[in-house]
Amino acid sequence: MFKKSVFIGFVLLFAYTGAVAEKITANFDVSYGIFGKIGVTNAVLSKDSKHYTIDVHLAATGLAKVLSGGRKEHHISKGHMEHGLMVSDLYQVIKSHGDVMVNNVYWINHQKKYVREVYKKYEKGKLVTKEETRLDFYAKDDLLTLYFNLDSAIKEKTKAKTYVYKAVGAERQKGKVTVIVPKTNVLESYKKELGSDATWYATAIIHQKIFSSKEGRLMLAIGKDGITNKAVLKDVIFFGDIRAVRTK
Repeated sequence: MFKKSVFIGFVLLFAYTGAVAEKITANFDVSYGIFGKIGVTNAVLSKDSKHYTIDVHLAATGLAKVLSGGRKEHHISKGHMEHGLMVSDLYQVIKSHGDVMVNNVYWINHQKKYVREVYKKYEKGKLVTKEETRLDFYAKDDLLTLYFNLDSAIKEKTKAKTYVYKAVGAERQKGKVTVIVPKTNVLESYKKELGSDATWYATAIIHQKIFSSKEGRLMLAIGKDGITNKAVLKDVIFFGDIRAVRTK
């Protein structure tokens, strides 16, 4: 239960960081229903006018750490800047629990418009599986750049609209990620769930078959600096919602 179904939404919590500072850091505490605090996360964005790096660490804590075998994840995105937006050249996801470690690396070829993935699995430090594939879709974004770019990409943050994007790292949904800016008449439900001190609100739809509902709805409250202050991942199997609160 405390495997990727719990962790998949965490990466999305660090979205909406559209500030122009060269280095931005955000820390979160994550809780899950009756279990209380289950994880901590740290995200760092470093960039200049030509290049960027996004570095996100996620780690289980308390009971979740015990049940997951000390699960940790490390997400890295590196690339270049185009017209003020980040464009991914490489996306890497390293996951570990117990004696098992999985390393996924995606190389994005923008000239030929394809993505190459190399998957490696290790057990007790020994390589047991290696697979190389070519994704059936191309995207300029990975999951991290997509969400870090959104604060700049979505200009009308109070106008209700549904946006559909493609991102490397979202293969199970064929790259599709949907972001909804809510209608005015439902804003009160967002404020009740996430607090009323946000600059704008949105919902990201995670198209995964790991939730008790058809779609995993990640509700976000974005602050003045473009960073998510609070997020709720709705209807996770068995035990309700996952909540993340920014601590720094």
